[in-house]
Amino acid sequence: MLALAEAAAEALTQLRAATPLVQCLTNEVTTNLVASSLLAVGASPAMAAVPGEAEELVGVAGALLVNLGTPGPDQRACVEPTVAAAAGARTPWVLDPVAVGVLSVRTRLAARLVAASPAVVRGNASEVRALAGRASAGRGVDATDAVDAARDAAVEVARRHGTVVAVSGAVDLVTDGRHEVRLAVGHPWLTLVTGAGCALGGLVAAFAAVTEPLVAAVAASTLVGVAGERAAVGAAGPASFAVALVDHLHTTSPDDLARRVLAAARVQTVQVAA
Repeated sequence: MLALAEAAAEALTQLRAATPLVQCLTNEVTTNLVASSLLAVGASPAMAAVPGEAEELVGVAGALLVNLGTPGPDQRACVEPTVAAAAGARTPWVLDPVAVGVLSVRTRLAARLVAASPAVVRGNASEVRALAGRASAGRGVDATDAVDAARDAAVEVARRHGTVVAVSGAVDLVTDGRHEVRLAVGHPWLTLVTGAGCALGGLVAAFAAVTEPLVAAVAASTLVGVAGERAAVGAAGPASFAVALVDHLHTTSPDDLARRVLAAARVQTVQVAA
Protein backbone atom coordinates (compact mmCIF):
# COMPACT_ATOMS: atom_id res chain seq x y z
CA MET A 1 0.00 0.00 0.00
CA LEU A 2 2.84 2.35 0.84
CA ALA A 3 4.37 1.79 -2.59
CA LEU A 4 1.07 2.69 -4.28
CA ALA A 5 0.70 5.84 -2.17
CA GLU A 6 4.25 6.91 -2.96
CA ALA A 7 3.73 6.20 -6.67
CA ALA A 8 0.56 8.34 -6.70
CA ALA A 9 2.36 11.22 -4.99
CA GLU A 10 5.29 10.99 -7.38
CA ALA A 11 2.90 10.95 -10.34
CA LEU A 12 1.28 14.19 -9.17
CA THR A 13 4.72 15.76 -8.77
CA GLN A 14 5.71 14.67 -12.27
CA LEU A 15 2.41 15.83 -13.76
CA ARG A 16 2.84 19.33 -12.39
CA ALA A 17 6.44 19.46 -13.57
CA ALA A 18 5.79 18.09 -17.06
CA THR A 19 2.50 19.93 -17.86
CA PRO A 20 1.49 17.24 -20.38
CA LEU A 21 -0.78 18.12 -23.28
CA VAL A 22 -4.00 16.14 -22.94
CA GLN A 23 -6.05 15.91 -26.10
CA CYS A 24 -9.75 15.62 -25.29
CA LEU A 25 -12.35 14.21 -27.64
CA THR A 26 -14.96 14.84 -25.04
CA ASN A 27 -18.48 15.65 -24.01
CA GLU A 28 -19.59 19.06 -25.30
CA VAL A 29 -21.76 19.55 -22.22
CA THR A 30 -18.80 19.34 -19.82
CA THR A 31 -15.86 20.72 -21.81
CA ASN A 32 -15.30 23.69 -19.51
CA LEU A 33 -15.05 21.65 -16.30
CA VAL A 34 -12.78 19.08 -17.96
CA ALA A 35 -10.45 21.81 -19.22
CA SER A 36 -10.49 23.71 -15.93
CA SER A 37 -9.75 20.56 -13.95
CA LEU A 38 -6.81 19.70 -16.20
CA LEU A 39 -5.40 23.20 -15.87
CA ALA A 40 -5.86 23.06 -12.10
CA VAL A 41 -3.65 19.99 -11.72
CA GLY A 42 -0.99 21.32 -14.09
CA ALA A 43 -1.88 19.67 -17.40
CA SER A 44 -2.59 21.48 -20.68
CA PRO A 45 -5.97 20.65 -22.27
CA ALA A 46 -6.68 20.65 -26.00
CA MET A 47 -10.28 20.16 -27.15
CA ALA A 48 -9.61 19.32 -30.81
CA ALA A 49 -12.29 17.09 -32.31
CA VAL A 50 -11.88 18.11 -35.94
CA PRO A 51 -11.36 15.27 -38.43
CA GLY A 52 -7.84 15.51 -39.81
CA GLU A 53 -6.55 17.75 -37.03
CA ALA A 54 -7.33 15.33 -34.21
CA GLU A 55 -5.10 12.63 -35.67
CA GLU A 56 -2.26 15.13 -36.10
CA LEU A 57 -2.45 16.48 -32.57
CA VAL A 58 -2.39 13.13 -30.81
CA GLY A 59 1.13 12.53 -32.12
CA VAL A 60 2.47 15.35 -29.94
CA ALA A 61 0.07 14.93 -26.99
CA GLY A 62 1.03 13.29 -23.74
CA ALA A 63 -2.31 11.49 -23.53
CA LEU A 64 -5.73 11.26 -25.15
CA LEU A 65 -9.21 11.23 -23.61
CA VAL A 66 -12.08 9.71 -25.57
CA ASN A 67 -15.39 10.53 -23.88
CA LEU A 68 -18.57 9.39 -25.63
CA GLY A 69 -20.95 11.79 -23.87
CA THR A 70 -21.96 13.63 -27.04
CA PRO A 71 -20.79 11.54 -30.03
CA GLY A 72 -21.71 13.98 -32.80
CA PRO A 73 -20.73 13.54 -36.45
CA ASP A 74 -17.28 15.14 -36.14
CA GLN A 75 -16.32 13.09 -33.10
CA ARG A 76 -17.56 9.86 -34.66
CA ALA A 77 -15.58 10.65 -37.81
CA CYS A 78 -12.31 11.29 -36.02
CA VAL A 79 -12.32 9.14 -32.91
CA GLU A 80 -11.22 5.81 -34.40
CA PRO A 81 -8.50 7.34 -36.65
CA THR A 82 -7.27 9.32 -33.64
CA VAL A 83 -7.14 6.21 -31.45
CA ALA A 84 -5.21 4.43 -34.22
CA ALA A 85 -2.81 7.38 -34.43
CA ALA A 86 -2.39 7.30 -30.64
CA ALA A 87 -1.45 3.63 -30.82
CA GLY A 88 1.09 4.38 -33.53
CA ALA A 89 2.59 7.21 -31.47
CA ARG A 90 2.46 5.15 -28.24
CA THR A 91 0.30 7.85 -26.69
CA PRO A 92 -1.73 6.45 -23.76
CA TRP A 93 -5.46 6.95 -24.07
CA VAL A 94 -8.49 6.71 -21.82
CA LEU A 95 -11.98 5.58 -22.79
CA ASP A 96 -14.95 7.05 -20.91
CA PRO A 97 -17.95 5.09 -22.26
CA VAL A 98 -20.72 7.50 -21.24
CA ALA A 99 -24.23 5.97 -21.44
CA VAL A 100 -22.94 2.83 -23.16
CA GLY A 101 -25.45 0.02 -22.88
CA VAL A 102 -28.37 2.46 -22.97
CA LEU A 103 -27.91 4.17 -26.34
CA SER A 104 -27.13 2.13 -29.43
CA VAL A 105 -24.78 4.34 -31.50
CA ARG A 106 -22.27 4.88 -28.72
CA THR A 107 -22.58 1.27 -27.55
CA ARG A 108 -21.46 -0.04 -30.94
CA LEU A 109 -18.67 2.56 -31.10
CA ALA A 110 -17.47 1.72 -27.58
CA ALA A 111 -17.29 -1.98 -28.44
CA ARG A 112 -14.86 -1.18 -31.27
CA LEU A 113 -12.86 1.25 -29.17
CA VAL A 114 -12.35 -1.01 -26.16
CA ALA A 115 -11.02 -3.69 -28.52
CA ALA A 116 -8.22 -1.23 -29.34
CA SER A 117 -6.94 -1.63 -25.75
CA PRO A 118 -7.07 1.77 -24.06
CA ALA A 119 -4.67 2.31 -21.19
CA VAL A 120 -7.65 2.89 -18.88
CA VAL A 121 -11.42 2.51 -19.13
CA ARG A 122 -13.21 4.81 -16.67
CA GLY A 123 -16.93 4.49 -16.22
CA ASN A 124 -19.77 3.81 -13.86
CA ALA A 125 -20.92 0.32 -12.96
CA SER A 126 -23.67 0.13 -15.59
CA GLU A 127 -21.33 1.27 -18.38
CA VAL A 128 -18.65 -1.25 -17.43
CA ARG A 129 -21.15 -4.08 -17.30
CA ALA A 130 -22.35 -3.12 -20.77
CA LEU A 131 -18.78 -3.08 -22.13
CA ALA A 132 -18.42 -6.66 -20.96
CA GLY A 133 -21.62 -7.59 -22.80
CA ARG A 134 -23.63 -8.03 -19.62
CA ALA A 135 -27.09 -6.73 -18.82
CA SER A 136 -26.96 -3.35 -17.15
CA ALA A 137 -29.45 -1.03 -15.52
CA GLY A 138 -28.16 2.34 -16.64
CA ARG A 139 -30.48 5.31 -17.01
CA GLY A 140 -28.97 7.66 -19.55
CA VAL A 141 -25.64 8.79 -18.11
CA ASP A 142 -26.54 7.55 -14.61
CA ALA A 143 -25.71 4.14 -13.18
CA THR A 144 -28.30 2.16 -11.30
CA ASP A 145 -25.98 -0.82 -10.84
CA ALA A 146 -23.81 -0.93 -7.72
CA VAL A 147 -20.01 -1.01 -8.05
CA ASP A 148 -19.87 -4.57 -6.71
CA ALA A 149 -22.25 -5.65 -9.48
CA ALA A 150 -19.62 -4.57 -12.01
CA ARG A 151 -16.62 -6.17 -10.32
CA ASP A 152 -16.50 -9.35 -12.42
CA ALA A 153 -17.26 -7.36 -15.59
CA ALA A 154 -14.39 -4.97 -14.80
CA VAL A 155 -11.96 -7.85 -14.32
CA GLU A 156 -13.19 -9.45 -17.56
CA VAL A 157 -12.73 -6.25 -19.59
CA ALA A 158 -9.30 -5.64 -18.05
CA ARG A 159 -8.06 -9.14 -18.85
CA ARG A 160 -9.63 -9.41 -22.30
CA HIS A 161 -8.32 -6.07 -23.55
CA GLY A 162 -5.13 -5.61 -21.51
CA THR A 163 -6.42 -2.45 -19.85
CA VAL A 164 -7.07 -0.99 -16.43
CA VAL A 165 -10.72 -0.49 -15.52
CA ALA A 166 -11.81 2.16 -13.02
CA VAL A 167 -15.41 1.91 -11.81
CA SER A 168 -16.69 5.03 -10.06
CA GLY A 169 -19.14 4.83 -7.18
CA ALA A 170 -19.50 5.36 -3.44
CA VAL A 171 -16.38 3.20 -3.14
CA ASP A 172 -14.38 3.21 -6.36
CA LEU A 173 -12.94 0.03 -7.85
CA VAL A 174 -9.77 -0.03 -9.96
CA THR A 175 -8.46 -3.27 -11.47
CA ASP A 176 -5.89 -4.43 -13.99
CA GLY A 177 -7.36 -7.93 -13.99
CA ARG A 178 -4.75 -9.21 -11.53
CA HIS A 179 -5.15 -6.76 -8.65
CA GLU A 180 -8.07 -4.73 -7.44
CA VAL A 181 -7.97 -1.51 -5.47
CA ARG A 182 -10.96 -0.19 -3.52
CA LEU A 183 -10.98 3.54 -2.76
CA ALA A 184 -13.29 4.84 -0.05
CA VAL A 185 -12.92 8.53 -0.82
CA GLY A 186 -15.11 11.37 -2.12
CA HIS A 187 -18.34 13.21 -1.34
CA PRO A 188 -21.95 12.66 -2.48
CA TRP A 189 -22.09 16.13 -4.08
CA LEU A 190 -19.74 14.88 -6.79
CA THR A 191 -22.83 13.21 -8.27
CA LEU A 192 -24.63 16.58 -8.40
CA VAL A 193 -22.02 18.37 -10.52
CA THR A 194 -22.43 18.03 -14.27
CA GLY A 195 -19.11 16.82 -15.61
CA ALA A 196 -17.41 15.54 -12.45
CA GLY A 197 -17.04 12.10 -14.01
CA CYS A 198 -15.88 13.58 -17.30
CA ALA A 199 -13.29 15.65 -15.43
CA LEU A 200 -12.12 12.49 -13.70
CA GLY A 201 -11.62 10.84 -17.09
CA GLY A 202 -9.49 13.78 -18.19
CA LEU A 203 -7.43 13.59 -15.01
CA VAL A 204 -6.85 9.86 -15.49
CA ALA A 205 -5.49 10.69 -18.95
CA ALA A 206 -3.24 13.41 -17.50
CA PHE A 207 -1.78 10.99 -14.98
CA ALA A 208 -1.42 8.31 -17.67
CA ALA A 209 0.93 10.69 -19.49
CA VAL A 210 3.43 10.40 -16.61
CA THR A 211 2.87 7.03 -14.93
CA GLU A 212 1.57 3.50 -15.45
CA PRO A 213 -2.19 3.02 -15.96
CA LEU A 214 -3.05 1.45 -12.59
CA VAL A 215 -1.30 4.23 -10.67
CA ALA A 216 -2.87 6.82 -12.97
CA ALA A 217 -6.39 5.58 -12.24
CA VAL A 218 -5.79 5.33 -8.49
CA ALA A 219 -4.10 8.75 -8.29
CA ALA A 220 -6.80 10.53 -10.30
CA SER A 221 -9.68 8.87 -8.47
CA THR A 222 -8.16 9.68 -5.09
CA LEU A 223 -7.32 13.26 -6.07
CA VAL A 224 -10.91 13.95 -7.17
CA GLY A 225 -12.18 12.32 -3.99
CA VAL A 226 -9.90 14.38 -1.75
CA ALA A 227 -10.78 17.58 -3.60
CA GLY A 228 -14.47 16.73 -3.27
CA GLU A 229 -14.21 16.14 0.46
CA ARG A 230 -12.40 19.45 0.97
CA ALA A 231 -14.69 21.36 -1.38
CA ALA A 232 -17.76 20.30 0.58
CA VAL A 233 -16.42 22.04 3.70
CA GLY A 234 -17.99 25.48 3.64
CA ALA A 235 -19.82 25.00 0.32
CA ALA A 236 -23.46 26.08 0.35
CA GLY A 237 -24.51 23.54 -2.27
CA PRO A 238 -23.52 21.92 -5.55
CA ALA A 239 -22.74 25.18 -7.39
CA SER A 240 -20.27 26.56 -4.88
CA PHE A 241 -18.98 23.02 -4.39
CA ALA A 242 -18.13 22.80 -8.11
CA VAL A 243 -16.04 25.98 -7.94
CA ALA A 244 -14.28 24.83 -4.78
CA LEU A 245 -13.63 21.43 -6.37
CA VAL A 246 -11.40 23.01 -9.02
CA ASP A 247 -9.63 25.06 -6.34
CA HIS A 248 -8.81 21.94 -4.33
CA LEU A 249 -7.63 20.00 -7.36
CA HIS A 250 -5.08 22.80 -7.64
CA THR A 251 -4.06 23.02 -3.98
CA THR A 252 -3.96 19.34 -2.95
CA SER A 253 -0.29 18.42 -2.54
CA PRO A 254 1.49 15.17 -3.40
CA ASP A 255 1.88 14.47 0.33
CA ASP A 256 -1.86 15.04 0.83
CA LEU A 257 -2.54 12.58 -1.97
CA ALA A 258 -0.21 9.94 -0.55
CA ARG A 259 -1.79 10.18 2.89
CA ARG A 260 -5.29 9.80 1.45
CA VAL A 261 -4.30 6.78 -0.66
CA LEU A 262 -2.90 5.16 2.48
CA ALA A 263 -6.11 5.91 4.39
CA ALA A 264 -8.64 5.14 1.66
CA ALA A 265 -7.22 2.30 -0.42
CA ARG A 266 -7.52 -1.43 0.04
CA VAL A 267 -5.57 -3.65 -2.37
CA GLN A 268 -6.02 -7.35 -2.97
CA THR A 269 -5.23 -10.00 -5.57
CA VAL A 270 -8.13 -10.75 -7.89
CA GLN A 271 -9.82 -14.06 -7.19
CA VAL A 272 -11.75 -15.46 -10.13
CA ALA A 273 -14.35 -18.21 -9.69
CA ALA A 274 -13.59 -21.45 -11.50
